[in-house]
Amino acid sequence: MATHNRAGEITCRQISDFTYEITLTTFTYTLSAADRPQLEVQWGDNTTSIANRQSIVYLPNFYKRNTYIVRHTYPGPGVYQIVVQDPNRNFGVKNIPNSVNVIFSVQTTLLINPKIGKNSTPVLLNPPIDKAALGHIFIHNPSAFDPDGDSLSYELTVCRKEKGEPIENYTFPEASDTLYVDPVTGDLVWDSPVDSGIYNLAMNIYEWRDGIRIGNIERDMQVEVYNTDNNPPVNPDFKDYCIMAGDSVQFEFTVTDPDFDSVHVEASGGMFFIDSSRVTFTRLAADTGFSTYAFSWVTECEDARQQPYQVVIKSEDDNADLKMVTISNFHIRVLGPPPENLDVIPGGNSMRLTWSPGPCDSIPGYRIYRKMGFSGYQPDSCASGVPAFTGYVAVGQTKGDTVYIDNNNGQGLMQGTDYCYMVVGLYRDGSESVPSNEDCGILVNGTPVITNVSVTQTGVSDGRIFLSWMKPRSLDTIPANGPYEYLIYRSPGLWGKNYTLIHTFKTADLNDTTYTDTLINTRDVSYTYKVELYNDVPGNRFLIGDPGVASSLFVFPEPNDNRVTLHIRKNVPWINTGYTIYRQNKVSGLFDSIGFTSDTLFTDTGLTNGVNYCYFVESSGSYNRPGFPEPILNHSQIACAVPVDLTPPCPPELHVTSVCDSLYNALVWNNPNNSCTDDVVAYRLYYKNFLKDPFQELAYLSSPEDTTYIHFPENSLSGCYAITAVDSFDNVSPYSPIVCVDSCTFYEIPNVFTPNGDNINDLLKARVIKFVEKVDMQIFNRNGKLVYRTQDPEINWNGKYMGNKQLVPPGVYYYLCDVYETRLTGVEVRNISGFIHVITEKGAVNPGEK
Repeated sequence: MATHNRAGEITCRQISDFTYEITLTTFTYTLSAADRPQLEVQWGDNTTSIANRQSIVYLPNFYKRNTYIVRHTYPGPGVYQIVVQDPNRNFGVKNIPNSVNVIFSVQTTLLINPKIGKNSTPVLLNPPIDKAALGHIFIHNPSAFDPDGDSLSYELTVCRKEKGEPIENYTFPEASDTLYVDPVTGDLVWDSPVDSGIYNLAMNIYEWRDGIRIGNIERDMQVEVYNTDNNPPVNPDFKDYCIMAGDSVQFEFTVTDPDFDSVHVEASGGMFFIDSSRVTFTRLAADTGFSTYAFSWVTECEDARQQPYQVVIKSEDDNADLKMVTISNFHIRVLGPPPENLDVIPGGNSMRLTWSPGPCDSIPGYRIYRKMGFSGYQPDSCASGVPAFTGYVAVGQTKGDTVYIDNNNGQGLMQGTDYCYMVVGLYRDGSESVPSNEDCGILVNGTPVITNVSVTQTGVSDGRIFLSWMKPRSLDTIPANGPYEYLIYRSPGLWGKNYTLIHTFKTADLNDTTYTDTLINTRDVSYTYKVELYNDVPGNRFLIGDPGVASSLFVFPEPNDNRVTLHIRKNVPWINTGYTIYRQNKVSGLFDSIGFTSDTLFTDTGLTNGVNYCYFVESSGSYNRPGFPEPILNHSQIACAVPVDLTPPCPPELHVTSVCDSLYNALVWNNPNNSCTDDVVAYRLYYKNFLKDPFQELAYLSSPEDTTYIHFPENSLSGCYAITAVDSFDNVSPYSPIVCVDSCTFYEIPNVFTPNGDNINDLLKARVIKFVEKVDMQIFNRNGKLVYRTQDPEINWNGKYMGNKQLVPPGVYYYLCDVYETRLTGVEVRNISGFIHVITEKGAVNPGEK
């Protein structure tokens, strides 16, 4: 009842600071009576949880893939070892003494440290089940992909038992030469097996960031070794690639087989995990002894990262004795394209940098590099970032903004110095793009410095914003002795992309430094202002320095269940150190202070759904320079929101059974109103025929009491299902655990028929279900001559030679048949072979009919 575990591993995904979701994947023996709907997880912090099975996939060769998912919140930073154990391993593992009585155990190590940032473990895209052959090199690669872009290394280790302890007297399988794991590529190489049987191997996949090891997955895998005369297919040599995000990698290659078997090739890698719609792997041609495939990946900006993508090519022949595999891999480095059109505009004590995002306009941010004097650096074809030898130093970052004010952290830049800059894009893994063009500038004295852009009245058509700036100084050094003219510009939005001149006034002494903008929509729109100062002397009119630019403070309210979250937005040259939140009192109508935050996010909780709440925010900041006003206070508009229930119900628990002989799948689930919620009113059923496909809605059931469904698929009984619950507020639950079925395969060729003209058993007809797309049936006589060939799944051979009406002689004939079946992964080819007895004597009958 408990001898079933063959392989497995644990992967983790970080949800928040100390909360992780683990996915335990196990591969078990289908014919064993043991089954585990739940498994216990030991979290490494002296606590345990129960992980529920989320999906089941039935695989060939009596394998079943089980997926368990559960979340856990750790008490704080630390190193934690996650262990899952399950009795027991399967019978007959040669390098594990008495394996049938050894508990199966896998473990994963997490380092939780806020200083290193968020981290999820790699995902392993190639399953840990393989076959090997005596005397032939065996290679397995886990096809590990790290979604955070961390670097990986690999190491051979021992399999584990109860409590995650190493198995006593465990031995590595004997090899004629060597057994090792390539620490860079992850190839597990067994050169070569010397004895047939079942073996278990384990490997560590280490995760590294900034030279620190931050995690480890241990994969336990099973290899079955057979004695065969078959030879593995031969892969070509693959080269590595280095491309810019937005470009494509496209190439064709051919795999050959020395035994002239047909060859099936699969590709795996991070690009399939990220977005399989942009990567294609297509068979172009195939015949006896070779297959030609085309690989194509259209990259996007989100694909740029420091670590290259590994692509694993797995080629498998269709030999009747034993299918053999060859593994190869190559790498693709995707660089972030450079920001474009960097322009440095000198100010009085700062430099204003603007640039265009280039092809990638939605990356997390940009990093600004500065040096004194021009460098002339030109990166090579596969280089990113700004190397230290150029003399450039990082001086700041933006969160997606394409404008940056460099004021030397509030200390001001030095007059007369030629400051040069380059900008790089920052990507999710912290990697840098190819650098922008290099641009330089020298400071200009005497520019207006904006100190206030404050909403004084909120309205759609009667809104008001108060604008003020500091009186420019040191104009005599330009020289610019006046008279002067101010030009005030306004642009909707935070980033000043569409300025309009709204006011001008002349001044002799520059003492007039305020303006109130009226009759504007301050309720729905933020505004950016620009103040230009001109030396207004006839014949000598010119712009003095860099115009001051700043936006109003704008609040976006986001309602949810009994709460409102305020998102605070601004684009200002000074530094805001905090925000005071005000909410309107329902009794007095006045605004009361309800909180303070140094972040640009604030959540007001404990509210009543359906009630309107109104807010404004006061920011406090400074330039951190002597002689400048402090604090700088500005108000946002008044923003209102109504909390509403947006909490979805819990998902139902779905079960799917294939009724093979009736060609339907039976779906059954529970009613969540009886367990974890109380307002489910309907269900949505989802289905996909293939693993790679997106889910499509299959049915909408408008009663919570409808908890069964019969599905007659058109193409195949294999497929994946999920269900969601809908509550009375139209909130939709997450998907239920996905359930995939792929167990109905039936294609049987009789071993005897009697084409003697008596209309009884005169045709060789295969017993077949309708989901066989086609076959390639070849029948040979004892001399190896092809006597019949067809693609008809039913075969329908009348015992006559191809091309004429002459019956073949009675006797034994050999057949090879490739069966093209629709399965979860698409149309798969299954190779079968055998013998047919042809009896042509009158009165002969099928021995099975006696």
